[in-house]
Amino acid sequence: MANQPIRLTESVKGAGCAAKLAPGDLDRALCGLDLPVDPNLIVGLDRADDAGVYRISDDLALVQTIDFFPPMVDDPFSFGQIAAANALSDVYAMGGTPKTVMNVVAFPAKTMDITILRAIIEGGLDKMREAGVVLVGGHSVEDSELKYGLAVTGFIHPNRILTKKNLQTGDCLILTKPIGTGIIVTAIKAGLAGAAITDKVTRAMATLNRDAALLMQDFPVHACTDITGFGFLGHLAEMVVGSGHGVRIRASSVPSYPEALEWADMGLIPAGAYNNRHFRGALVDFSPSVSQRVQDLLFDPQTSGGLLIAVEAKAAPDLLRALIAKGVGDAALVGEIVMESKERIMVD
Repeated sequence: MANQPIRLTESVKGAGCAAKLAPGDLDRALCGLDLPVDPNLIVGLDRADDAGVYRISDDLALVQTIDFFPPMVDDPFSFGQIAAANALSDVYAMGGTPKTVMNVVAFPAKTMDITILRAIIEGGLDKMREAGVVLVGGHSVEDSELKYGLAVTGFIHPNRILTKKNLQTGDCLILTKPIGTGIIVTAIKAGLAGAAITDKVTRAMATLNRDAALLMQDFPVHACTDITGFGFLGHLAEMVVGSGHGVRIRASSVPSYPEALEWADMGLIPAGAYNNRHFRGALVDFSPSVSQRVQDLLFDPQTSGGLLIAVEAKAAPDLLRALIAKGVGDAALVGEIVMESKERIMVD
């Protein structure tokens, strides 16, 4: 059953990758609330980041995150793998090591066979074993729409936390996975994607960011995030806002799936891409040479995307070579941090 294709995506409302609340929506929901405070909370809701970090001692802190969403592929085992890899990625992006996880499940028990849920959980367990984490429990509810993900707890040294907010002038940006999964998932749901591209993108989304995270610990990395629902430019904007720095991106250097560009030309753009552009587009200056389809691709919402790493310029070539040698073959140098045009993203 684990490898039997089932039209899981038919039950998903809309198309494309799982939608997130826009940062502005969440800000409005939290505005004025009296949030608990604690001097040991190092990274919390006061700033947008990939995970929360809480200090336990002078040399140990907990990294905590949660992520879950409806299926974007039809194979339940693969869906479980992707959802688990996606949730674990937030801990890797912070420079942490995931240790324990809890399953988060919403399942339509009246309309789906329980063996489907078993296959999804088996896929999640496959990635848990690969990551070296322990499943300690979880929570499930009956829902009309299938959803699955993980709550993850990891360890990190309090002095080695990587956040989005430490860009340095001259840093180079390295992206470790191609973009375009949102457009391709939309094509999968529309029945337009063939087996080859479906399998390729499924494998990429199910690939852990662990190797890249381990490698970057040996280099002068100043900031990091993972590329998920807000798209490449949306997550880059989170790094830029409040940094006092500008960023220059070479669009032709950003790794992507050629099929995504073809479908973008057909107008097969997920709603999340339009939402991302609406929220962050005012921060981006596109060169006239950057086509509309490439712009759409750069705002395309991703699922279990790669790490975007800001590393000291002189170390960037060595880090890139190390990533490729480790098997992170799509890693690419995509831009640099500049002083001009503060808190702007320039794409040429």
